[in-house]
Amino acid sequence: MPSIPRLTALSPRHDQTFPTLSHSEMERMRRFGEARHYKDGEMLFETGKPALGMFVVLSGHVAITKRDGFGHVMPITDQGAGQFVAEIGQLSGRAALIDGHADGDVEALLIQPERLRALLIAEAELGERIMRALILRRVGLIEHAAGGPALIGLANSRDVIRLQGFLTRNGHPHHLLDPALDKDASDLVARYLPSSDDLPLVVVPDGSVLRNPSLSELAHALGMVRRSAKGRLYDVAIVGSGPAGLATAVYAASEGLSVTVCDARAFGGQAGASARIENYLGFPTGISGMALTARAFNQAQKFGVDMMIPVTVTRLDCSRSDGLFRLDLDDGEEIRAKSVVVASGARYRRPDIERLSDFEGRGVWYWASQIEARLCAGQDIALVGGGNSAGQAAVFLSSKARSVRMVIRGGGLADSMSRYLIERIEATPNIELVFNTEVVALDGNPASGLAKVTTSSRLSGKTATTDTSNLFLFVGADPATAWLKNCGVTLDRAGFVTTGLPLHGRIVQTLETSVPGIFAVGDVRSGSVKRVGGAIGEGAQVVAALHGFLGEAAAGALI
Repeated sequence: MPSIPRLTALSPRHDQTFPTLSHSEMERMRRFGEARHYKDGEMLFETGKPALGMFVVLSGHVAITKRDGFGHVMPITDQGAGQFVAEIGQLSGRAALIDGHADGDVEALLIQPERLRALLIAEAELGERIMRALILRRVGLIEHAAGGPALIGLANSRDVIRLQGFLTRNGHPHHLLDPALDKDASDLVARYLPSSDDLPLVVVPDGSVLRNPSLSELAHALGMVRRSAKGRLYDVAIVGSGPAGLATAVYAASEGLSVTVCDARAFGGQAGASARIENYLGFPTGISGMALTARAFNQAQKFGVDMMIPVTVTRLDCSRSDGLFRLDLDDGEEIRAKSVVVASGARYRRPDIERLSDFEGRGVWYWASQIEARLCAGQDIALVGGGNSAGQAAVFLSSKARSVRMVIRGGGLADSMSRYLIERIEATPNIELVFNTEVVALDGNPASGLAKVTTSSRLSGKTATTDTSNLFLFVGADPATAWLKNCGVTLDRAGFVTTGLPLHGRIVQTLETSVPGIFAVGDVRSGSVKRVGGAIGEGAQVVAALHGFLGEAAAGALI
């Protein structure tokens, strides 16, 4: 097992990551916390268990260590008087990723999550320094794989990629071990004798071992899902954590509404997989979708939003017998809310290509993250689509692959892609544009992956087969609205949610659906502009409508 370098020695922004507080700053923080005493060796927090909050060290030292499921304990850093111990997860009471114990007697100020959020808002300048440090610490844990599970399997395995993608997009540290190269991993495989369906094995820091878990099983084993939040009554429940859902959450929570957000996979939505967004206001050098949405995710937690990921909403009960909406969840729990915002977005369409399912996760991809890009290094790849997401993916992948062949059904890009992306693609020598063409067949061995892609010209009917082991699909969009069935929410012919239509003589807000109290924003809404900026704008706009609805409901104007 390789050693984990100490973060204090490696952090290029050490002073921002591990700041030392002045005496006056510590005094101002006292009203937000309570003094605690810890004896030598006593644990302040443990990996996998809910952390109590942020600890401000008044005297003594706290040793921070990483513990993995193989019994290895490695030092990360230590914090002394005037420093604080926490990372971004403590804003919402998440499970600790690392261990912290008293090295000698320690006096500390414990600031619990709710009070920590109050501190960040009440003390603006100090709060900014603390917030930056919490974020940078999580970044450091991720970069150095300190904390989190070990995945045991092959790097190109479909299920390894599935789990890596989930953990990466949720900002959770992890590392991959190849049993052919790592002794601990090899010994574990020999002990458990897993079948091919059992791989990858996942070793949780407490030592428990999962066999090829589902995303929900992995999340619960790591303490990523907070069950305590599910008993609350919320002002608004938001389904979907893409840009529209995150914007709604931030603006609603910052204005005093109690908010929860549910998402079946990860925050960020389709935008979270964008390698670089260059036309978003305020970022002249561009920003990745992951970086943009991660900032919004952290911002939402700062304002007290309960983020439930991964949690799937299976059904929305709109009967409102007691004036409340009920959202049924895939684990049997339910959420009660006074209003609902549909921000569940749209998923890339699965083209009607024979054997497509044989190669999904084995050469056919619907995302273009660093994980998929690693598998394409030095290869000739194909990419289908002519929109902005396809263009961003093509540019990103062109820096890894030998060549990128863009297969476009139409005769040009001007009507579907931003001009800056078209110019970037035209200036990239290893991107080839193939117009009026579509993919019609796939070939290969499902066990080893995709090997050949056949395309057909829509003009001549001529077909061509190329050796291609990686195919990226960014084709159309299917709205994620199945969970709204039997709720009375009106959809258009394509399944997108309609809003703003007159309803029984009642004035309906622009973003309100056919059911009072249910609103829709972002890609899932019929007629919306399918751009990140548009989605964020709708998320901000809908908050005024929420206040209006909640005010009317409280006054008894709605039944």
